[in-house]
Parts: sequence; C-alpha cells; structure tokens
Amino acid sequence: MEPVTLITGGSSGIGAATARVLLKQGHRVAITGRDADRLAAFATSTGAGERLLTITGDAGDESHVAAAVRQVVGSWGRLDTVIANAGFSLPGTLEDHDPAAMRAMVLTNILGPALLVREALPHLRKSKGRIVIVGSVAGTRNTPGNLYSVTKWAAHALAENVRLLVAKDRVGVTLVAPGVVDTSFWDDRGGSPAAAPTLTAEQVAEAILFAVNQPEGVDINHLVMRPAGQVN
Repeated sequence: MEPVTLITGGSSGIGAATARVLLKQGHRVAITGRDADRLAAFATSTGAGERLLTITGDAGDESHVAAAVRQVVGSWGRLDTVIANAGFSLPGTLEDHDPAAMRAMVLTNILGPALLVREALPHLRKSKGRIVIVGSVAGTRNTPGNLYSVTKWAAHALAENVRLLVAKDRVGVTLVAPGVVDTSFWDDRGGSPAAAPTLTAEQVAEAILFAVNQPEGVDINHLVMRPAGQVN
C-alpha cells in the first residue's frame, strides 16, 4: 500500500518541494495551508489527482489540526509520516514586533508541531511511522532580539522530547535544521540577506526524504544543513 504523508504549510517553499518529491516517490500526500487558492494552484501544478489532498486550515489551531488528521486517515485509512513544516518569522526584533503577531508566530511555530504530533501519534504508532519537524539553524544559535530564533529553539527541544516519548514505539523522529533557504519566507523580511549563499527548497526536501526513507530500525534524529559559505 502507498505510504501516506501529511505536511503542514505545504503549498509553497520547503513544504511544497517536499510534497513534490514524496509524490514522485509514490506517496499519497496531504498538505495543509491557510490560503485555499494557493493550495488549489499547487494541486493543479502537480497533476497528482487523487494522490494529493489539500486541506485549508491553521497549523496552530487545535481543531484544524485534529480535523486534518481525521480527514487524511478517513480518506486513506492510514498515516505513515507527518512533517511539521508550517512556520513564519517577523521583521525587526521583539522590541518592535506587534504582540498579536508575536502570539501568532509562537502558536504556529511551537504549538503547531506539538498539536500535529499529539493528533498523529495514535496512527503513527500503528504504522511505525516517522515525524519530521522542520527547525532552523536559528534554533542552534542566538541572534539579538530574534523571537523567531526562540521559537525554533523550542521546536528543536520538542523534537528531542518527542523522540524520548516514542522511541519505545519504534516511531522515528527527525529534526531538520536548514540555514538560509531561498523561499518566500523572506518576502516579509525585505528579501534574503544580500549576497548570502542559499539553499534551495528542493535541497532541503531531499534531506527530509533521506530521513523518511531510512530502513526500518534506523532513526535519523538531527540534520543540520547550511549552504556552503554560510558562516553562522
């Protein structure tokens, strides 16, 4: 039977690139996102038909996450992999962030992956599946006033916390922490750093695929990747 994967924030960037490589490999893939039009456009671009399920919802809302997991399992009868990819950053520092935007970022970047794990675990225990949490190099080093970095430190802690929880169940847990990636993530921040080396979303997707494709009994836990030339 074709493996089934659910990706949050899957209509663009790393999530979309990961959906494409998994579809190419033969997975059935469900992606979530807030923008129904963007989800529909991505679905059309893949030509995947019934092998791709698009679900409109907020990755930081418990009812939306629970509904997404129910829909995937109800449609395809199983769940093998979840990829907690949804996340965003804010321009500036915490001194000038809008508090409502700060709250939204914390809910999406920290609560979102935790909710996905919570809802998916009963199904992943049955399938001996895998959890992938997309972190960041920003979660391994501090930048002054960078609240996004704080959320990624928390996501990294969540990955290890969950690994300890599910190791006995033979559920794999992988934290993928990329450096600067050339995606729309940077649009609200005035573009990626000038002349900075960057990874592509497709390169990060291949790293995620590497973790997902490990044979039974092998669990890749922590992948940090930077474009050659990125110092920090």
